[in-house]
Amino acid sequence: MLRRHLLLVGGLAWGGSAAALAQAPKASPDDPESSPMWHKLRQQLFEGRSIQMDARISLQAPRRAEDPAFVPLAIHVAPGATPADDIRRLTLLIDNNPTPIAAVVDLPAGGAMADLETRVRVDEYTFVRAVAETADGRVLMATRFVKASGGCSAPAGGDEAAMRAAMGRMLFRLEGAAPTAAGQAMTVQWMVSHPNHSGMAMNQLTRTFTPSEYVRKLHIYQGDRLLLAADVDFALSENPSLRFRFVPQGNAPLRAEVVDTFERRYSAQAALDSLAR
Repeated sequence: MLRRHLLLVGGLAWGGSAAALAQAPKASPDDPESSPMWHKLRQQLFEGRSIQMDARISLQAPRRAEDPAFVPLAIHVAPGATPADDIRRLTLLIDNNPTPIAAVVDLPAGGAMADLETRVRVDEYTFVRAVAETADGRVLMATRFVKASGGCSAPAGGDEAAMRAAMGRMLFRLEGAAPTAAGQAMTVQWMVSHPNHSGMAMNQLTRTFTPSEYVRKLHIYQGDRLLLAADVDFALSENPSLRFRFVPQGNAPLRAEVVDTFERRYSAQAALDSLAR
């Protein structure tokens, strides 16, 4: 899904029309509809469907990022009244990033809740959008204007050799209290060691660009039950992480499976009663 959409918008971000976009009117921080890229994304991703700015969905992000390579984002959609209101897909867009589709997260019935946190790269002042699609096809959106620049071209923060030695290692960590009764949700922080190179950062010693190399797909399960499936892009920060909530069913362990741009596959699992704190 994400790869197909990136092919659609890639020419807008990287190709010959980049100059045209640079000359286009800049978005007003007070008007989410003033973004030229958003109008292209809206048509290509949602094909003219009505999109509601709805209080049910919230997007938290700093107005001005302390570090453009590690911008924290939190998306929350309040539970609906009926199964038709359940969120089945969350799309995270960063309008002015080189590739604006940061993540597409599918949430199967009975899986993870529409309550996610992560860290992203932001390359220039931009609207960030969380777009939620319900089971019956409605589309809800929340936006935030973030002031940051240079996040996609920032050099890696750690030693490259050490990062490669640790590549693929994963951590599951319980956030808050463990459930004490059936039907209660638990919150888990997941992280994978991966440099997530964007391809835009220059090595200061060799004066060459570090080739792109990043996580593309993520699946998280409890036992055989799929909690979420995500197509992601280099917009996710170095050592990609995701905080998610779900209601456990039994004591089956959590398992994460990751695929990166070199088709390397990593997996790890953790018993619920032994999550690191």
